[in-house]
Amino acid sequence: MKIGISAFAWTSLLRPAHLEILPELRELGVEGFEVPIIDPESLPLDEIRAATEACGIECTGCALLPQHCNPISPDPQSRERARNYLRRCIEACARMGARVIGGPLYAPIGYLPDHRPTSAEWDWAVASFRAVGDLLDTHGIVLCMEPVNRSETFFLRTAAEARRLCEVIGHPRIGVTLDTFHANIEERDFRSAILELNHRLRHVHASENHRGPIGRGHLPFGAIIAALREIGYSGYLMIEGFGFDQGEEQSPGRLWADQEVSPRVLLAESARSLRFLLQQSLR
Repeated sequence: MKIGISAFAWTSLLRPAHLEILPELRELGVEGFEVPIIDPESLPLDEIRAATEACGIECTGCALLPQHCNPISPDPQSRERARNYLRRCIEACARMGARVIGGPLYAPIGYLPDHRPTSAEWDWAVASFRAVGDLLDTHGIVLCMEPVNRSETFFLRTAAEARRLCEVIGHPRIGVTLDTFHANIEERDFRSAILELNHRLRHVHASENHRGPIGRGHLPFGAIIAALREIGYSGYLMIEGFGFDQGEEQSPGRLWADQEVSPRVLLAESARSLRFLLQQSLR
């Protein structure tokens, strides 16, 4: 397993200046850097690739769907916009050198119609992901659907639901991201969720219950790592927490994160905690 960190610790809108942190990541033993994809055309894709390659750091992408791009909307135009948006995000990942793209790519965050998922919505989701399969093959990219909690979606909340969708889609490059923050809300226990996914688990967001530094919350990361070893997981533990930087207007943690936890503090503490637990799990 490898340790990475999401740029969400600093910002949701990556700019070239944010890439200055990359050499420090390598000094802390961090091997991966995840780029938020809110608008693929706004990202400095070539600069990201050059900076990560220069530091020997792998790049991954985490995309969010705009509200007007919805793979499970009853509006066929919205579904088509979603497929086009997914294609643009995959192309952006290819250009910046990423081989993994994740996120809740089955619906925009906050899309909460007043019903349970229908068979039509399920079919629309399957069709949308199958439509980008060839592009994933072309670029050698894995797409990982991320279940999120009930306040953010009604569609995929659990590992079991994500596993079933992967099975129906039936494409080897489509798997699942497990986010420990969301799983802490929706799963009965972490080990069962991890075993449920097994080889379909292709990416992990390591997130404390309060999105702060790993080790300051109550999530059992030692047991989580043990379960990941049980299934032979060898991907990233991608730290996804939010630091405080009042001067960064696009920082997810600017308004509510602990003011004593800067992005660098979040990075250093979380990386140290995960590295210790990984070493312990080998004994």
